[in-house]
Amino acid sequence: MTDSPVSLVWFREDLRLQDHPALHAASEKGGKILCVYILDNSGTTRKQGGASQWFLHGALSAFRQSLQEREGDCLILEGDPVQILPDLVRETGAQALFCHHRYQKEAKLQDEAVAQALEDRNCRMTQLHGTVLRNPDSVVTKTGTPYKIFSAWWKGFKSLGTPAAPLPAPSTLSFMPLTFAEGKKSAFTPCSIDRVLLPNKPDWATKMAEYWEHGEEAAHELLHDFAKHNLGHYDTGRNDMAAEESSRLSPYLRHGVLSPRQVWHHCANKGDPEDRETFLSEIGWRDFSWYTLYHNPELPTKSLKEQFHALPWRRSSKDLEAWQRGRTGIPVVDAGMRQLWETGWMHNRARMIVASFLAKHLLIDWRKGEDWFWDTLIDADPASNAVNWQWVSGTGVEASPFFRIFNPLRQSEKFDPKGDYIRRWVPELAKLPDADIAAPWKADDTVLRKAGIRLGRDYPEPVVSLEEGRDRAMAAYRKTRS
Repeated sequence: MTDSPVSLVWFREDLRLQDHPALHAASEKGGKILCVYILDNSGTTRKQGGASQWFLHGALSAFRQSLQEREGDCLILEGDPVQILPDLVRETGAQALFCHHRYQKEAKLQDEAVAQALEDRNCRMTQLHGTVLRNPDSVVTKTGTPYKIFSAWWKGFKSLGTPAAPLPAPSTLSFMPLTFAEGKKSAFTPCSIDRVLLPNKPDWATKMAEYWEHGEEAAHELLHDFAKHNLGHYDTGRNDMAAEESSRLSPYLRHGVLSPRQVWHHCANKGDPEDRETFLSEIGWRDFSWYTLYHNPELPTKSLKEQFHALPWRRSSKDLEAWQRGRTGIPVVDAGMRQLWETGWMHNRARMIVASFLAKHLLIDWRKGEDWFWDTLIDADPASNAVNWQWVSGTGVEASPFFRIFNPLRQSEKFDPKGDYIRRWVPELAKLPDADIAAPWKADDTVLRKAGIRLGRDYPEPVVSLEEGRDRAMAAYRKTRS
Protein backbone atom coordinates (compact mmCIF):
# COMPACT_ATOMS: atom_id res chain seq x y z
CA MET A 1 0.00 0.00 0.00
CA THR A 2 2.92 2.36 0.57
CA ASP A 3 6.64 2.60 -0.23
CA SER A 4 7.42 3.81 3.27
CA PRO A 5 7.85 1.11 5.95
CA VAL A 6 4.72 0.72 8.05
CA SER A 7 4.44 -0.11 11.74
CA LEU A 8 1.25 -0.94 13.57
CA VAL A 9 0.82 0.31 17.12
CA TRP A 10 -1.80 -1.78 18.90
CA PHE A 11 -3.37 0.24 21.69
CA ARG A 12 -5.12 -1.58 24.53
CA GLU A 13 -5.05 -0.14 28.06
CA ASP A 14 -2.75 2.75 27.15
CA LEU A 15 -4.77 5.51 25.47
CA ARG A 16 -2.21 8.32 25.58
CA LEU A 17 0.63 9.88 23.62
CA GLN A 18 2.93 10.66 26.54
CA ASP A 19 4.97 7.93 28.25
CA HIS A 20 3.96 5.35 25.66
CA PRO A 21 7.02 3.11 25.09
CA ALA A 22 5.37 1.23 22.21
CA LEU A 23 4.48 4.40 20.31
CA HIS A 24 7.92 5.80 21.10
CA ALA A 25 9.62 2.69 19.68
CA ALA A 26 7.50 2.84 16.52
CA SER A 27 8.43 6.49 16.08
CA GLU A 28 12.13 5.72 16.46
CA LYS A 29 11.86 2.97 13.84
CA GLY A 30 10.73 5.55 11.30
CA GLY A 31 8.22 5.22 8.51
CA LYS A 32 4.45 5.38 8.68
CA ILE A 33 2.48 4.45 11.78
CA LEU A 34 -1.03 3.00 11.87
CA CYS A 35 -2.67 3.25 15.29
CA VAL A 36 -5.14 0.44 15.94
CA TYR A 37 -7.61 -0.32 18.73
CA ILE A 38 -9.63 -3.55 18.64
CA LEU A 39 -12.81 -4.08 20.61
CA ASP A 40 -12.23 -7.75 21.28
CA ASN A 41 -15.36 -9.87 20.89
CA SER A 42 -13.53 -13.18 20.56
CA GLY A 43 -14.42 -14.29 24.08
CA THR A 44 -10.75 -14.98 24.78
CA THR A 45 -10.41 -12.12 27.24
CA ARG A 46 -12.97 -10.87 29.74
CA LYS A 47 -15.26 -8.24 28.27
CA GLN A 48 -15.14 -4.93 30.09
CA GLY A 49 -18.12 -4.10 32.26
CA GLY A 50 -20.75 -1.60 31.22
CA ALA A 51 -19.44 1.34 33.25
CA SER A 52 -15.87 0.71 32.15
CA GLN A 53 -17.04 0.62 28.53
CA TRP A 54 -18.73 3.97 29.01
CA PHE A 55 -15.47 5.50 30.27
CA LEU A 56 -13.54 3.75 27.49
CA HIS A 57 -15.82 5.46 24.95
CA GLY A 58 -14.81 8.87 26.27
CA ALA A 59 -11.15 7.91 26.50
CA LEU A 60 -11.10 6.59 22.94
CA SER A 61 -12.89 9.66 21.60
CA ALA A 62 -10.44 11.98 23.33
CA PHE A 63 -7.49 9.89 22.18
CA ARG A 64 -8.64 10.02 18.56
CA GLN A 65 -9.03 13.79 18.83
CA SER A 66 -5.47 14.16 20.16
CA LEU A 67 -4.20 12.10 17.21
CA GLN A 68 -6.25 14.12 14.73
CA GLU A 69 -4.70 17.30 16.09
CA ARG A 70 -1.38 15.80 14.95
CA GLU A 71 -2.85 14.83 11.56
CA GLY A 72 -3.31 11.20 12.55
CA ASP A 73 -6.13 8.94 13.73
CA CYS A 74 -6.82 5.58 15.31
CA LEU A 75 -8.47 2.76 13.41
CA ILE A 76 -11.03 1.21 15.77
CA LEU A 77 -12.21 -2.26 14.80
CA GLU A 78 -14.37 -4.94 16.39
CA GLY A 79 -13.53 -8.61 16.27
CA ASP A 80 -10.81 -11.13 17.09
CA PRO A 81 -7.31 -9.62 17.18
CA VAL A 82 -5.78 -12.96 16.15
CA GLN A 83 -7.71 -12.71 12.88
CA ILE A 84 -7.77 -8.95 12.36
CA LEU A 85 -4.11 -8.06 12.86
CA PRO A 86 -2.64 -10.51 10.30
CA ASP A 87 -5.16 -9.20 7.76
CA LEU A 88 -4.10 -5.63 8.54
CA VAL A 89 -0.48 -6.63 8.02
CA ARG A 90 -1.36 -8.10 4.63
CA GLU A 91 -3.26 -5.00 3.53
CA THR A 92 -0.75 -2.45 4.81
CA GLY A 93 2.49 -4.28 4.27
CA ALA A 94 3.45 -3.60 7.87
CA GLN A 95 6.72 -5.13 8.97
CA ALA A 96 6.37 -4.47 12.71
CA LEU A 97 3.72 -4.28 15.40
CA PHE A 98 4.41 -2.53 18.70
CA CYS A 99 2.34 -2.88 21.87
CA HIS A 100 2.66 -3.19 25.63
CA HIS A 101 2.77 -6.37 27.66
CA ARG A 102 -0.39 -7.60 29.28
CA TYR A 103 -0.19 -9.66 32.45
CA GLN A 104 -3.36 -11.71 32.80
CA LYS A 105 -3.12 -15.28 31.47
CA GLU A 106 -5.82 -15.04 28.80
CA ALA A 107 -4.41 -11.82 27.39
CA LYS A 108 -0.87 -13.20 27.33
CA LEU A 109 -2.04 -16.28 25.45
CA GLN A 110 -3.85 -14.09 22.95
CA ASP A 111 -0.72 -11.99 22.45
CA GLU A 112 1.31 -15.14 21.84
CA ALA A 113 -1.21 -16.24 19.20
CA VAL A 114 -1.06 -12.82 17.54
CA ALA A 115 2.76 -12.88 17.55
CA GLN A 116 2.77 -16.30 15.87
CA ALA A 117 0.22 -15.26 13.26
CA LEU A 118 2.23 -12.13 12.45
CA GLU A 119 5.48 -14.09 12.25
CA ASP A 120 3.88 -16.23 9.57
CA ARG A 121 3.42 -12.99 7.59
CA ASN A 122 6.99 -11.77 8.23
CA CYS A 123 5.89 -9.13 10.71
CA ARG A 124 7.61 -8.87 14.08
CA MET A 125 5.62 -8.13 17.22
CA THR A 126 7.54 -6.14 19.83
CA GLN A 127 6.13 -5.85 23.36
CA LEU A 128 7.34 -3.36 25.95
CA HIS A 129 6.41 -2.68 29.55
CA GLY A 130 4.24 0.42 29.58
CA THR A 131 1.32 -0.12 31.94
CA VAL A 132 3.05 -0.86 35.26
CA LEU A 133 5.94 0.66 37.19
CA ARG A 134 8.03 -2.50 36.92
CA ASN A 135 8.01 -5.75 35.00
CA PRO A 136 6.38 -8.33 37.34
CA ASP A 137 9.37 -10.64 36.88
CA SER A 138 11.77 -8.03 38.24
CA VAL A 139 10.68 -8.10 41.90
CA VAL A 140 11.44 -11.47 43.50
CA THR A 141 12.53 -12.84 46.85
CA LYS A 142 16.13 -13.92 47.52
CA THR A 143 15.12 -17.45 46.55
CA GLY A 144 13.66 -16.25 43.26
CA THR A 145 10.04 -16.91 44.24
CA PRO A 146 7.22 -14.35 44.09
CA TYR A 147 6.36 -12.23 47.11
CA LYS A 148 3.04 -12.91 48.81
CA ILE A 149 3.01 -10.02 51.30
CA PHE A 150 2.77 -6.43 50.12
CA SER A 151 5.08 -4.94 52.75
CA ALA A 152 7.87 -7.34 51.78
CA TRP A 153 7.21 -6.78 48.07
CA TRP A 154 7.19 -3.01 48.60
CA LYS A 155 10.57 -3.17 50.30
CA GLY A 156 11.95 -5.27 47.44
CA PHE A 157 10.37 -2.95 44.89
CA LYS A 158 11.96 0.15 46.40
CA SER A 159 15.34 -1.56 46.73
CA LEU A 160 15.52 -1.57 42.92
CA GLY A 161 15.59 2.23 42.88
CA THR A 162 13.28 4.84 41.44
CA PRO A 163 11.04 3.68 38.57
CA ALA A 164 12.15 4.88 35.15
CA ALA A 165 11.18 8.42 34.23
CA PRO A 166 8.20 8.82 31.90
CA LEU A 167 8.83 9.42 28.23
CA PRO A 168 7.60 12.55 26.46
CA ALA A 169 5.25 12.26 23.54
CA PRO A 170 7.19 11.56 20.32
CA SER A 171 8.25 14.84 18.74
CA THR A 172 7.50 13.61 15.23
CA LEU A 173 4.92 11.10 14.11
CA SER A 174 4.16 10.16 10.53
CA PHE A 175 0.77 8.53 10.30
CA MET A 176 -0.63 6.23 7.69
CA PRO A 177 -4.03 7.49 6.53
CA LEU A 178 -7.03 5.32 7.30
CA THR A 179 -8.31 5.59 3.74
CA PHE A 180 -6.56 2.34 2.88
CA ALA A 181 -9.59 0.64 4.42
CA GLU A 182 -12.07 2.04 1.91
CA GLY A 183 -13.60 -0.63 -0.25
CA LYS A 184 -11.90 -3.44 1.63
CA LYS A 185 -13.43 -6.32 3.53
CA SER A 186 -15.88 -5.52 6.32
CA ALA A 187 -13.27 -6.38 8.97
CA PHE A 188 -11.61 -3.06 8.15
CA THR A 189 -14.77 -0.99 8.42
CA PRO A 190 -14.21 1.30 11.40
CA CYS A 191 -16.34 0.30 14.36
CA SER A 192 -19.04 2.59 15.73
CA ILE A 193 -17.96 2.97 19.35
CA ASP A 194 -21.30 4.66 20.10
CA ARG A 195 -23.06 1.43 19.14
CA VAL A 196 -20.70 -0.91 20.97
CA LEU A 197 -19.75 1.01 24.10
CA LEU A 198 -22.59 3.34 25.05
CA PRO A 199 -25.75 2.20 26.90
CA ASN A 200 -29.00 3.15 25.21
CA LYS A 201 -32.14 1.37 26.45
CA PRO A 202 -32.01 2.71 29.07
CA ASP A 203 -29.08 5.10 29.16
CA TRP A 204 -28.12 4.45 32.78
CA ALA A 205 -24.85 6.40 32.43
CA THR A 206 -26.42 9.85 32.02
CA LYS A 207 -25.29 11.13 35.42
CA MET A 208 -21.76 9.77 35.08
CA ALA A 209 -20.94 12.44 32.52
CA GLU A 210 -21.43 15.05 35.25
CA TYR A 211 -18.52 13.63 37.24
CA TRP A 212 -15.83 12.82 34.68
CA GLU A 213 -13.85 14.48 31.92
CA HIS A 214 -11.89 12.53 29.36
CA GLY A 215 -8.49 12.70 27.73
CA GLU A 216 -4.88 13.28 28.68
CA GLU A 217 -5.27 17.00 29.34
CA ALA A 218 -8.10 16.43 31.84
CA ALA A 219 -6.15 13.61 33.52
CA HIS A 220 -3.05 15.74 33.95
CA GLU A 221 -5.09 18.64 35.34
CA LEU A 222 -6.58 16.27 37.91
CA LEU A 223 -3.11 14.94 38.79
CA HIS A 224 -1.74 18.48 39.13
CA ASP A 225 -4.63 19.61 41.34
CA PHE A 226 -4.34 16.57 43.58
CA ALA A 227 -0.58 17.01 44.04
CA LYS A 228 -1.02 20.71 44.78
CA HIS A 229 -4.02 20.60 47.13
CA ASN A 230 -4.55 17.13 48.61
CA LEU A 231 -1.29 15.19 48.57
CA GLY A 232 0.01 17.23 51.52
CA HIS A 233 -2.54 15.66 53.86
CA TYR A 234 -3.25 12.45 51.99
CA ASP A 235 -2.48 10.10 54.88
CA THR A 236 -5.53 11.35 56.79
CA GLY A 237 -7.57 13.00 54.04
CA ARG A 238 -7.93 9.83 51.95
CA ASN A 239 -10.14 8.28 54.64
CA ASP A 240 -12.50 11.24 55.07
CA MET A 241 -15.39 9.87 53.07
CA ALA A 242 -17.23 13.16 52.64
CA ALA A 243 -14.21 15.34 51.85
CA GLU A 244 -13.41 13.70 48.49
CA GLU A 245 -9.68 14.18 48.97
CA SER A 246 -8.59 10.95 47.32
CA SER A 247 -6.84 11.36 43.97
CA ARG A 248 -9.67 9.99 41.74
CA LEU A 249 -6.97 9.01 39.25
CA SER A 250 -7.87 5.32 39.12
CA PRO A 251 -10.08 5.45 35.97
CA TYR A 252 -7.33 7.24 34.05
CA LEU A 253 -4.77 4.68 35.18
CA ARG A 254 -7.08 1.79 34.39
CA HIS A 255 -7.57 2.91 30.78
CA GLY A 256 -4.01 4.16 30.38
CA VAL A 257 -4.85 7.82 29.90
CA LEU A 258 -2.20 8.33 32.58
CA SER A 259 0.72 6.00 33.20
CA PRO A 260 1.76 4.98 36.73
CA ARG A 261 5.22 6.37 36.01
CA GLN A 262 3.74 9.79 35.29
CA VAL A 263 1.82 9.74 38.57
CA TRP A 264 4.84 8.52 40.52
CA HIS A 265 7.28 11.11 39.22
CA HIS A 266 4.81 13.99 39.42
CA CYS A 267 4.23 13.29 43.12
CA ALA A 268 7.63 11.92 44.16
CA ASN A 269 8.93 15.26 45.48
CA LYS A 270 5.72 16.85 46.71
CA GLY A 271 4.02 16.84 50.09
CA ASP A 272 5.63 15.74 53.33
CA PRO A 273 7.37 12.34 53.46
CA GLU A 274 4.61 10.50 55.33
CA ASP A 275 1.81 11.60 53.02
CA ARG A 276 3.94 11.04 49.95
CA GLU A 277 4.95 7.54 51.07
CA THR A 278 1.32 6.64 51.73
CA PHE A 279 0.24 7.77 48.28
CA LEU A 280 3.14 6.16 46.45
CA SER A 281 2.44 2.92 48.27
CA GLU A 282 -1.09 3.08 46.83
CA ILE A 283 0.40 3.31 43.34
CA GLY A 284 2.64 0.45 44.43
CA TRP A 285 -0.44 -1.55 45.50
CA ARG A 286 -1.70 -1.27 41.93
CA ASP A 287 1.57 -2.79 40.67
CA PHE A 288 1.42 -5.43 43.39
CA SER A 289 -2.09 -6.37 42.24
CA TRP A 290 -0.88 -6.95 38.69
CA TYR A 291 2.13 -8.80 40.10
CA THR A 292 -0.19 -11.04 42.11
CA LEU A 293 -2.44 -11.74 39.11
CA TYR A 294 0.60 -12.43 36.94
CA HIS A 295 1.77 -15.13 39.35
CA ASN A 296 -1.75 -16.36 40.23
CA PRO A 297 -3.76 -16.47 36.99
CA GLU A 298 -6.94 -17.83 38.63
CA LEU A 299 -7.15 -14.87 41.01
CA PRO A 300 -10.47 -13.43 39.66
CA THR A 301 -12.34 -16.73 39.96
CA LYS A 302 -10.72 -18.87 42.64
CA SER A 303 -10.01 -18.27 46.33
CA LEU A 304 -6.24 -18.48 46.64
CA LYS A 305 -6.36 -19.90 50.16
CA GLU A 306 -7.50 -23.44 49.51
CA GLN A 307 -9.15 -23.91 52.91
CA PHE A 308 -11.84 -21.44 51.85
CA HIS A 309 -12.90 -23.41 48.77
CA ALA A 310 -15.46 -25.19 50.93
CA LEU A 311 -16.74 -22.09 52.69
CA PRO A 312 -20.56 -22.35 52.80
CA TRP A 313 -21.52 -19.13 51.02
CA ARG A 314 -25.18 -18.14 51.26
CA ARG A 315 -27.26 -17.94 48.13
CA SER A 316 -29.70 -15.11 48.64
CA SER A 317 -30.72 -13.19 45.53
CA LYS A 318 -32.85 -10.93 47.74
CA ASP A 319 -29.91 -9.87 49.94
CA LEU A 320 -27.59 -9.55 46.96
CA GLU A 321 -30.05 -7.28 45.16
CA ALA A 322 -30.53 -5.16 48.29
CA TRP A 323 -26.75 -4.71 48.44
CA GLN A 324 -26.47 -3.90 44.73
CA ARG A 325 -29.21 -1.27 44.90
CA GLY A 326 -28.09 0.34 48.14
CA ARG A 327 -31.15 -0.83 50.05
CA THR A 328 -29.57 -2.87 52.86
CA GLY A 329 -30.80 -0.59 55.66
CA ILE A 330 -27.19 0.06 56.70
CA PRO A 331 -26.66 3.73 55.69
CA VAL A 332 -22.91 3.77 55.06
CA VAL A 333 -23.19 0.62 52.93
CA ASP A 334 -26.11 2.05 50.97
CA ALA A 335 -24.30 5.36 50.50
CA GLY A 336 -21.31 3.62 48.93
CA MET A 337 -23.42 1.49 46.61
CA ARG A 338 -25.48 4.47 45.46
CA GLN A 339 -22.36 6.54 44.84
CA LEU A 340 -21.12 3.66 42.68
CA TRP A 341 -24.35 3.48 40.68
CA GLU A 342 -24.51 7.20 39.99
CA THR A 343 -20.84 8.00 39.37
CA GLY A 344 -19.23 4.70 38.37
CA TRP A 345 -16.74 5.16 41.19
CA MET A 346 -16.68 4.70 44.96
CA HIS A 347 -14.54 6.10 47.75
CA ASN A 348 -11.87 3.56 48.69
CA ARG A 349 -12.94 3.40 52.35
CA ALA A 350 -16.52 2.76 51.22
CA ARG A 351 -15.30 -0.03 48.91
CA MET A 352 -13.82 -1.87 51.87
CA ILE A 353 -16.95 -1.37 53.96
CA VAL A 354 -19.42 -2.56 51.33
CA ALA A 355 -17.23 -5.51 50.33
CA SER A 356 -16.83 -6.67 53.90
CA PHE A 357 -20.57 -6.34 54.45
CA LEU A 358 -21.33 -8.58 51.46
CA ALA A 359 -18.70 -11.24 52.10
CA LYS A 360 -18.88 -11.29 55.88
CA HIS A 361 -22.20 -9.96 57.25
CA LEU A 362 -24.25 -11.38 54.36
CA LEU A 363 -21.85 -14.30 53.77
CA ILE A 364 -22.36 -14.00 50.01
CA ASP A 365 -19.56 -15.24 47.75
CA TRP A 366 -16.98 -12.53 47.08
CA ARG A 367 -17.14 -13.42 43.38
CA LYS A 368 -20.68 -12.02 43.26
CA GLY A 369 -19.31 -8.72 44.49
CA GLU A 370 -16.35 -8.86 42.13
CA ASP A 371 -18.76 -9.36 39.22
CA TRP A 372 -20.91 -6.40 40.30
CA PHE A 373 -17.89 -4.13 40.69
CA TRP A 374 -16.59 -5.32 37.32
CA ASP A 375 -19.81 -4.18 35.68
CA THR A 376 -20.37 -0.92 37.59
CA LEU A 377 -16.89 0.53 38.27
CA ILE A 378 -15.30 2.65 35.59
CA ASP A 379 -11.89 1.74 37.03
CA ALA A 380 -12.38 -2.04 37.40
CA ASP A 381 -9.35 -3.93 36.13
CA PRO A 382 -8.71 -7.70 36.35
CA ALA A 383 -5.96 -7.34 38.95
CA SER A 384 -7.05 -4.71 41.47
CA ASN A 385 -10.68 -5.81 41.47
CA ALA A 386 -9.82 -9.43 42.27
CA VAL A 387 -6.99 -8.69 44.72
CA ASN A 388 -9.08 -6.23 46.70
CA TRP A 389 -12.11 -8.53 46.92
CA GLN A 390 -9.96 -11.44 48.06
CA TRP A 391 -8.22 -9.15 50.55
CA VAL A 392 -11.50 -8.15 52.16
CA SER A 393 -12.96 -11.65 52.11
CA GLY A 394 -9.80 -13.11 53.65
CA THR A 395 -9.33 -15.68 50.88
CA GLY A 396 -6.33 -14.42 48.94
CA VAL A 397 -2.72 -13.32 48.97
CA GLU A 398 -2.07 -10.50 51.45
CA ALA A 399 -5.57 -11.14 52.74
CA SER A 400 -7.25 -9.45 55.65
CA PRO A 401 -7.52 -12.05 58.46
CA PHE A 402 -10.75 -14.01 58.31
CA PHE A 403 -11.78 -12.64 61.70
CA ARG A 404 -11.45 -9.00 60.58
CA ILE A 405 -14.98 -7.88 59.87
CA PHE A 406 -15.59 -4.20 59.26
CA ASN A 407 -18.21 -2.84 61.63
CA PRO A 408 -20.22 -0.35 59.51
CA LEU A 409 -21.19 1.73 62.54
CA ARG A 410 -17.63 2.14 63.76
CA GLN A 411 -16.51 2.92 60.22
CA SER A 412 -19.19 5.63 59.99
CA GLU A 413 -18.23 7.11 63.36
CA LYS A 414 -14.56 7.24 62.42
CA PHE A 415 -14.64 8.24 58.76
CA ASP A 416 -18.00 10.03 58.39
CA PRO A 417 -18.60 11.37 61.93
CA LYS A 418 -21.12 14.04 60.92
CA GLY A 419 -22.91 11.84 58.42
CA ASP A 420 -22.13 14.11 55.46
CA TYR A 421 -21.26 11.20 53.16
CA ILE A 422 -24.47 9.40 54.08
CA ARG A 423 -26.56 12.56 53.62
CA ARG A 424 -25.05 13.09 50.17
CA TRP A 425 -25.91 9.63 48.87
CA VAL A 426 -28.88 8.60 51.03
CA PRO A 427 -30.85 11.86 51.01
CA GLU A 428 -33.96 10.35 52.62
CA LEU A 429 -31.94 10.27 55.87
CA ALA A 430 -30.66 13.84 55.56
CA LYS A 431 -32.80 15.26 58.36
CA LEU A 432 -31.63 12.78 60.98
CA PRO A 433 -29.29 14.12 63.68
CA ASP A 434 -25.61 13.30 63.43
CA ALA A 435 -25.92 10.89 66.35
CA ASP A 436 -28.61 8.80 64.64
CA ILE A 437 -27.86 8.88 60.94
CA ALA A 438 -25.49 5.90 60.91
CA ALA A 439 -28.01 3.61 62.63
CA PRO A 440 -31.58 4.86 62.13
CA TRP A 441 -33.02 1.58 63.47
CA LYS A 442 -31.64 2.58 66.87
CA ALA A 443 -33.23 6.04 66.82
CA ASP A 444 -36.27 6.93 68.95
CA ASP A 445 -39.61 7.02 67.17
CA THR A 446 -39.90 10.74 67.86
CA VAL A 447 -36.56 11.38 66.18
CA LEU A 448 -37.60 9.34 63.15
CA ARG A 449 -40.96 11.09 62.87
CA LYS A 450 -39.34 14.50 63.10
CA ALA A 451 -36.99 13.49 60.24
CA GLY A 452 -39.95 12.24 58.19
CA ILE A 453 -38.81 8.63 58.23
CA ARG A 454 -40.82 5.49 58.73
CA LEU A 455 -38.53 2.48 58.66
CA GLY A 456 -39.68 -0.12 56.19
CA ARG A 457 -41.42 2.53 54.09
CA ASP A 458 -39.10 5.52 53.59
CA TYR A 459 -35.91 3.60 54.32
CA PRO A 460 -35.50 -0.17 54.77
CA GLU A 461 -34.97 -2.05 57.98
CA PRO A 462 -31.50 -3.71 58.09
CA VAL A 463 -31.38 -6.89 56.00
CA VAL A 464 -29.40 -8.48 58.80
CA SER A 465 -28.55 -7.69 62.39
CA LEU A 466 -24.91 -6.62 62.45
CA GLU A 467 -24.26 -8.79 65.48
CA GLU A 468 -25.97 -11.84 63.99
CA GLY A 469 -24.25 -11.36 60.64
CA ARG A 470 -20.86 -11.13 62.29
CA ASP A 471 -21.44 -14.22 64.42
CA ARG A 472 -22.66 -16.18 61.40
CA ALA A 473 -19.57 -15.24 59.40
CA MET A 474 -17.20 -16.08 62.24
CA ALA A 475 -18.80 -19.49 62.67
CA ALA A 476 -18.60 -20.27 58.94
CA TYR A 477 -14.99 -19.14 58.57
CA ARG A 478 -13.86 -20.94 61.74
CA LYS A 479 -15.53 -24.16 60.61
CA THR A 480 -13.81 -23.95 57.24
CA ARG A 481 -10.42 -23.37 58.81
CA SER A 482 -10.84 -26.37 61.10
